[in-house]
Amino acid sequence: MKQYWNELSEIKKDLAAKDWFPATSGNISIKVSDEPLQFLITASGKDKTKITPEDFLLVDQTGRAIEETHLRPSAETLLHVHIYNQTKAGCVLHVHTIENNVISSLYEHEVTIGNQEIIKALDIWEEGAKITIPIIENYADIPLLGETFLPHITGDTGAVLIRNHGITVWGKNGFDAKRRLEAYEFLFRFHLKLCSLQGGAYHGTNSHS
Repeated sequence: MKQYWNELSEIKKDLAAKDWFPATSGNISIKVSDEPLQFLITASGKDKTKITPEDFLLVDQTGRAIEETHLRPSAETLLHVHIYNQTKAGCVLHVHTIENNVISSLYEHEVTIGNQEIIKALDIWEEGAKITIPIIENYADIPLLGETFLPHITGDTGAVLIRNHGITVWGKNGFDAKRRLEAYEFLFRFHLKLCSLQGGAYHGTNSHS
C-alpha cells in the first residue's frame, strides 16, 4: 500500500507544481488491487498543494471507503470507478487548467489536433498523426455525468474533456497517465496559441467538430 501512496503523492506534487489543482479542484487515483478492485483516491476538499497523511483514502469497486474514516472521496469518484471497472487502467488523473477549460468552451462535441511531435507520447507514431478528444457536458448530477462519460471509455488509455470542468485522463500506470496528461495539456496550449496568432479557430490539421 505504501508504494502506491508514495507514487500517487509524487504525482500530486508534480501536478500541483504546475498549478493544475487551483482552489482544491481536481482528483487523482491509483489502483492498488484488481481482485477485489481497490484504489487510492484524493480526499474531497483538501489543498492538493500540501502533503498530509489525509491526502488519500482507499475505496472499493463502488467508490465507497473501505475503512471507517471522516474523509470523503472526491465528488467525481464515480468516473474513476467506471474507468477501473471497464478497463485495465492503473491510474486516473483529473485536473482543471485554463487551457483545457477554454478548449472545452470553444468546441461542441470534440476537438482534433494534429501534426505535433508530442502526439507520440500517446503511443501514436504515424507521420502527421491526429488525436481527437471528446467533450461532454458538465452535469452536476454525478450519476448522469457518469452515464455520459461511460461511452467514451473505450480502452485502457484515454481522455475526456468535461465542459468548463477539466480533463480526465487514464493510463496503464502512474507514469503513463501523467505522461499522457502532460501531452494533452501541451497540445491544448499549442492549439490555443495557434488560434490566437491566426485570429480564430484554425480549420485544417487542427480542426474542430
